[in-house]
Amino acid sequence: MNATPPEIVYARHPARHGIVWLRQAAEMLAAARGPWLMLLLLYYIIQLTVSVIVPPVGPLAMMVLRPVFTVGFLAAAWTQERGGTPEIKHLFRGFRANLWALLPIGVVLIAGTTLAVLATALVDGGALLEAITGNAKPDEALAANGRLEAAMLFAVICALPSLLAVWFAPALVVFQDCSAARALAASLRAALANWRPVAVYGLLLFFCGAVLPGIAVALIAYLIPPAAAPWVVALTVVPYIFLFVAAQTISDYVAYRDIFHAPDGEPAPPTHVDAQA
Repeated sequence: MNATPPEIVYARHPARHGIVWLRQAAEMLAAARGPWLMLLLLYYIIQLTVSVIVPPVGPLAMMVLRPVFTVGFLAAAWTQERGGTPEIKHLFRGFRANLWALLPIGVVLIAGTTLAVLATALVDGGALLEAITGNAKPDEALAANGRLEAAMLFAVICALPSLLAVWFAPALVVFQDCSAARALAASLRAALANWRPVAVYGLLLFFCGAVLPGIAVALIAYLIPPAAAPWVVALTVVPYIFLFVAAQTISDYVAYRDIFHAPDGEPAPPTHVDAQA
């Protein structure tokens, strides 16, 4: 008879932990800014290369592989937390982990986001779908379509369950040796149980990742001559966004550790991953 898998225990935290996750991630990034930026840059180079070489299969393949690369960032954060330094080799650690449990998580991500986008036709009659597929040319009428904004919001709401299920699933696979289905279910339950810090965390991501850059770009466009504005944006806003994405990537590990390994905060070495490397 097979042994019953151990129960996946998670903590419930107050809303302020949503701020803590990003703050601790920013501190980890500040301590190893160069290595983290190199990891992130390499990931986006790989993503761009695959997407360009094998369109349209490339982007879909990278979405399926996203949980695999997520394990690489998790391994880098785990290593840094124990005195090591994030290295390029960490990015590929997921391919040496429980690969066949990670790939279905990517499939769920594709299915969830696809269904969410298709569902927007219920709100805007298919206008967003036509814009995404290129069947509708962007113009003032499309931009002024109020239903388009409502459709985007509806897509986010529809995609939220799958995004929450996918959020901690890679970590649960490699740190706690879960199957894909068990990891997805546990991630969703834990995220919903921590809806207060998750909501604060999401609002912070939106503010820091969208509102602040938008305000900065608007101010630059207003104050800087048009010929110089793109250069100012490239030298200020673009580096900020890159640093923000790096901190957000690290925060996935911080949030996982805080929820699934409270109060000790000590995840075991990643399953099937060489913890010494």
